[in-house]
Amino acid sequence: MNIYQEIEQIRREGSRAALCSIIHTKGSTPRKVGAKMIVLESGSIIGTIGGGNLEKEVIKNALLQIKKNETKIFKHDLLYQHNMCCGGSVEIFIEPVEPMKRLYIFGAGHTGQALAKLTKFTDFETFIIDDRQEYIEQLKNISGVNILHADYRKVLPTLPFNKETYCVILTYEHEIDRDILSFCIQKPYAYLGMIGSQRKIEITKKMFVDSGIANKKKLETVKMPIGLNINAETPEEIAVSILAEMINIKNKK
Repeated sequence: MNIYQEIEQIRREGSRAALCSIIHTKGSTPRKVGAKMIVLESGSIIGTIGGGNLEKEVIKNALLQIKKNETKIFKHDLLYQHNMCCGGSVEIFIEPVEPMKRLYIFGAGHTGQALAKLTKFTDFETFIIDDRQEYIEQLKNISGVNILHADYRKVLPTLPFNKETYCVILTYEHEIDRDILSFCIQKPYAYLGMIGSQRKIEITKKMFVDSGIANKKKLETVKMPIGLNINAETPEEIAVSILAEMINIKNKK
């Protein structure tokens, strides 16, 4: 078993877990420095750091750290704390394993391509989606990005969403942008943004409120205009402003 492959799989699934590592031992202990165990949010485990009462307590500690989303070192005296006859002591470092942030870029035009290229250097699992074959062809040299050539309306119901999902809407038609936004705004998300002029944004907000798609409070959670205000002009600069805005949200505790 490769513990790091297990962690990568957990992150891609969008699950929460904690990695528990023995970082120091003294005296007789069931496992030595370097032993690792993953505790899933369900309480189930992958691997072991020694079994018995120690492991039960470590699982309890790990579940708490998952909830807090904080790292912490726990010291255990095996005899006095856990009635384990080996009698040594261990220190265990527990660190939460955060789900990978999934990013959907709707639109493979100039700004979408620029953004996809930038996200290769960040902790996003990026999917770029477009229904135009000629634009999809331009993306084939971008490594580390998932490329979907599909009709927007057909692909949307197949995409998984959770509280770690990021959505950037950059298509070539206002109507398509609004259709995508009306779908995504009903889903859980960490970030949802749509490109557009101030006039487009005001029209969109009025349409959504009048039709009952979303109220004003919900629309305030959508980044319109999209990206941080850095006076961006070129597609590359706009992509930088969008990525900066997403990173700002991702790294807020």
